[in-house]
Parts: sequence; C-alpha cells; structure tokens
Amino acid sequence: MASLADVRDVRNVRGVLVDIDGVLTVSWRALPGAVEALRALRDGGLGVVLVTNTTSRTRASVAAALAGAGFAVDADDILTAPAATAAHLAGARCALLNSGDIREDLAGVTLVDEGDEDASDVVPDVVLVGGAGPEFGYAAVNRAFGHLRRGARLVALHRNLTWRTDAGLQLDAGAYLAGLEAAAGTEAEVTGKPSAAFFRAALDRLGVDAAGAVMVGDDVESDVLGAQRLGITGVLVRTGKFQPDTLDRASGTPDHVVDSFADVPALLGLTP
Repeated sequence: MASLADVRDVRNVRGVLVDIDGVLTVSWRALPGAVEALRALRDGGLGVVLVTNTTSRTRASVAAALAGAGFAVDADDILTAPAATAAHLAGARCALLNSGDIREDLAGVTLVDEGDEDASDVVPDVVLVGGAGPEFGYAAVNRAFGHLRRGARLVALHRNLTWRTDAGLQLDAGAYLAGLEAAAGTEAEVTGKPSAAFFRAALDRLGVDAAGAVMVGDDVESDVLGAQRLGITGVLVRTGKFQPDTLDRASGTPDHVVDSFADVPALLGLTP
C-alpha cells in the first residue's frame, strides 16, 4: 500500500476526521487496534474530530459509550449530525422521525409533539428524519408524508441505507427517505454526511482547511467520496459497511484503502 506521502506531503496533514460506527467500533465495542491508533494520531500532534451520522445517541452519550470501550474522548471531540442540524434549523418547528432520543443535541429547534392534540392541526416547518428503528411504522411514516403534502420541508440527518451491528447489516432511514421523496414529490436536504456543510463544520472544529485534513470512514459514498468532493483526502477502511463489491459499486475512487483504522497511523507516517 502506498503511503499518503506518495500523493500528498504528510507535513500538510494537520487534522483527521474519523467516523465512529464501523471504523472505531461495531455495536460500541472497539475494533482491534482502534484505541491505540487514535492515541497514536494524537501523540503525533494531529487534531482529531469524531464525525458521525449516529442519530440514536447524543454527543454526551456517544462519548460515554466510547470511553467505556477504552477511547480517551469526551463530548467536545464529537460532531454529530443532530448537533450540526440544530445550528442549521435554529428556530424551526420540526416533526422528528427518529429512533432514539436526541433532543439534547437539537437545542434551538422546536420539536412538535405528535401526541399533543393542540398541535395536531399545525403543519411543522420541517419533517426531520433521523435514524431508522421500530419507530418507523406505517402510522409515523404516513404522518410525515401528510406534513410534506401540506408544505413542510424534508430534511434528513443522513440518507444511509444500512448500518452494521454485531447482528450484521440493518436497514437504515435512507430506504424510508427515498419512499417519502417519491411519494411527496420532493427532495430531502441532507445535513449530515455527505453534505459539504457537515464536513466544513468538522474542519472548523479542527481549525484546518480541506487540504490539511484526512477523512477516515467505512461508507465509501457518505464518508470518503463526500469528503473528497470538498478536497479532503479520503481513506476507506475494510471494516463496518465495507463489502467485497464496495469499490465496484462506488461512484468514485477513494484516495486510499486500508484494512482497518489500525493502519491509519502508518499511512500518515506515524507509529502506533
């Protein structure tokens, strides 16, 4: 495997964006070598921000789960799709369709309580779609469809089709999102990865420009190619969502492909 130095001077790399699920952990258990690799990046003087489309946990909860898996991180190290979305939708009335409680990371957004009879006739400004789970039953999805038909915007934290757990690949919100878009004749605005706004927010957190950053992910489209479109060097890992035909099906070519996050320090010229 060629070193990053073959295509870009490693002295220009000052920050690393790292996806969490499928890269650092699976079902919140650390993948082999991931804890040591993250420590090596920091010991090497690189800034690190953990970027995730996870919508089932708040930043504080994600940090606690990672700490329990052995990673030395706190909430300030993490940028979630809900936190980025809250800044984007500040002041809007939103009907939230999501599995998990993320209200803490949606400060500044007014969430419509679908069970409140006083709010039943009020059309929200936005239908906000997060991660899929048992809450995505017919009644909930149909209610979201009704809001869209009455003029609400459709905003999605991500459009991932699947996510990996210790039980294997599971269906995610992207499948439902495609149905809502087709049925309502609209197109969702995506605020998490792979949106440029999300990656820019991560770069701002690191204080580096795109040319000085690397993005490490297991989702070739949302993580890697999304970052590369902004000028960030993309590194795909063969863990998490990676499948044997991933590269054949991809809409572009990752800058680098490595077996796992444990290989990233060496790729950047560091010793784990």
